[in-house]
Parts: sequence; C-alpha cells; structure tokens
Amino acid sequence: MQIINYENIGDDFFKKIEFEAISSVEEIAREVKNFGDDAVRKYINQFDSEDLGNFLVSEAEIEEAYAKVDEETVMSIKKSITNVKKFSEKQLKCLKNLKTRIDKNELGHEIIPIEKVGCYIPGGNYPLLSSAVMTITPAKVAGVKQIVACSPKIRHETIVACDLAGADKIYRVGGIQAIAGMAYGTQSILKVNKIVGPGNKYVTAAKKYVFGEVGIDFLAGPSEVMIIADETAVVEFVSADMLAQCEHDLDARAFLVCMSEDFAQKVKISAQKQLETLSTKEIASKSFEKSFAIVVKSIGEAIELANRKAPEHLELCCKNAKKIMNKFTNYGSLFVGNYSAEVYGDYCSGTNHVLPTNEVSKYSGGLSVFDFVKIQTYQIISKKGNKIILPFVSQLAKIEGLQAHKLAADVRKFT
Repeated sequence: MQIINYENIGDDFFKKIEFEAISSVEEIAREVKNFGDDAVRKYINQFDSEDLGNFLVSEAEIEEAYAKVDEETVMSIKKSITNVKKFSEKQLKCLKNLKTRIDKNELGHEIIPIEKVGCYIPGGNYPLLSSAVMTITPAKVAGVKQIVACSPKIRHETIVACDLAGADKIYRVGGIQAIAGMAYGTQSILKVNKIVGPGNKYVTAAKKYVFGEVGIDFLAGPSEVMIIADETAVVEFVSADMLAQCEHDLDARAFLVCMSEDFAQKVKISAQKQLETLSTKEIASKSFEKSFAIVVKSIGEAIELANRKAPEHLELCCKNAKKIMNKFTNYGSLFVGNYSAEVYGDYCSGTNHVLPTNEVSKYSGGLSVFDFVKIQTYQIISKKGNKIILPFVSQLAKIEGLQAHKLAADVRKFT
C-alpha cells in the first residue's frame, strides 16, 4: 500500500477506466445472434473447456444440488434472501401509482414490472452465489414474470441460491456468449428485456455492446472500497476490510483516507499479518500493494476526496459518522460506523451488492427493486381540458413548423 499526502492528489489521480471495444465481443455476439445454441456451445467449449449437452439446469439437477449442499449454507442463503427481500419490499412501497388533475385533465403514471429479466452471476475466480440473491430477489419482489439466470461452471450452491431466490430458468452459460444469448435469444436461452449483474471486463463490454437491444443496469469496473478513518477507527477492522476488497481480483483497489501517516503504517502492518492466514493471499497481496493510503488534514478534505472518487463502497470509520454522512453524495453504498463492514452488504444486511464503480455513482445508484419496474405515464384529456390546452399546443406546433401536429390539435377546436 502506497502512502501519499492529500496535497499530492492531482486531478487525474482517480483515473476513470475507459471500456475499450473488445473485438471478440462483437464477433461472439454476432455469431450467437446468427447461429444460436451452436455458437454458444462453441464458445463454452473454447473458454470453459466444458462440453455441455444442455444449457438449462433441469429440475432433477436442482434437486441433486440441494442434496449436495449442507444445511448451514442453505440457511445462510435463506437469511440473505429474507433480508434483501424485506429491504426491496420497503423500497417498492416508496414507488406508488400516481393520479392527478391539471387543467381539468387526468394525468398519472403506472408502476409496471419488466416482463423478462436476465441475471448474470459470475463463476470464474469465485462462485458468487450471493450475486444470485442480489439480482434475482429484487426482480422477484418487483413482479418480473420471467427471471433467468446465467452462470459459468455453475456450482451446486449457486443453483440452490438461484432456485431459492426465484429464478424461473437457470443456464450453465457464462461470459460474452451468456450476455449475447440473453440479449438475442437462442433455441435454448430465453430472450430478455433487461440484463443485470456484475462480471469481468468481457461481460461488461458485452453488456455495453448489446445495450439498445436490451436494457442493462450499468457498466461497472473493478471492485473498490474507500475507508475514511480517524483515531476512533479499529486498525484491524480497517485492514481486514481493505483485504476483503483486494482479494476479488488483481484490478480491485482499496483506498484508505486517514488523518496521520502513523495510522496508515499501522494498517499496513496489520494487513501484512492478516495476509499470512489468507488462502487468497496471492491475489489480495498484489492488489493491496497497488492500493493507497491518503493522509488528509481534515474531515473536509476526506469528504472532498470521497465525492470526487465516487467509490463503489464507502466506509465511515470516524467519530460523528452519522452526523456527517449526509455530506457524502457520490457512492455506491455507504457503511457508517466501525461495525458496518462492507462484507455485510455483500451478503445479507439487506441492501444490494451490485453497485456502480468507476464514477458511475455520480449519476446512478446501485441495483435495486427500482431497476425491475417501469414508470409509464398516461393522460385522459377531457372536453373541458381540451379547450384549455389546445391553443397552447397549436401555437407551439406552429412555432416548430410541424403542421400536422398543429392540425391534430386544431381539428379538436370545434368539437
């Protein structure tokens, strides 16, 4: 971990990742669109070394998965689903159908669930069964009619999580071919209206490529955490939370923002001790080496840095954390206080772990039940209301030079 001072943080310190066009994405997606299952099978064999007869996980295989997963794991999955479901249900109550009157006309909007959603669940370095809970559960709460899940090299635990969360179809397909399969549909894979879920740079590039054919949640880069810590922070908590982020992959990053170089050194020493016990040491240590501790003089400087970086996860391990939390405006999810470990949000506190990185939180929040519904407006223009707004519509259409628009209003003038 490199230790630097706030004064040395230039405008380009937090470099935004550009998602370059990956040539293989277009080639694979085009083949899947044109050749369906044959193309999907070709690339599964090429990338996953897996010869699959059938992509769809059968009911018998789901039953087999339950038999091979221990009860403690099943109970943990159920707890995660319960909390995410409760939070999603509370969120959904904030969205209500609207009916109002303006100029004697009735206007409003209806909250309508998306019909078909595809949930991508990573299965490369680690089988992220928690991503099954986070993507499928809010879709189910929102009322999505058909939910499909795609995951490569799918493990029994992931199958159980998908089933418990409410997936209608589970496919053992990953990577670019999974995204293209859900976007375009194949003989086996259901075409969906929207694709959500985390993935590597190839999955992200594929989501970018198919956007327009389907909706997506957002484009996210490598995982990241920023921890703001003062003298009230627990060194071992901070170092463990940084390593938890660093073990994701070699591109993951942790940023410590603290008030003294002495504290940063203590965290560094603590992390080096904790690394010795980790089976993921090889990845976590390399990511930690490339991470940063930034020494600031005040909480104001820390706030400025956090809002500029817009981190995926933001932890406040400092005094008066609850009082200052509203000063932070750009983050994927906020963790307030020493006991609010980022990993709790990863698994079962109730909020979602599919979060914006790469400054996306400057304009978007994380995945939620809101991503699975549409707000669609309607209007019922009365005869009296027609007379009120018609002259304005006619004039505006005239100014724009759209004569048929003007006509469509004017023909209603004498009715």
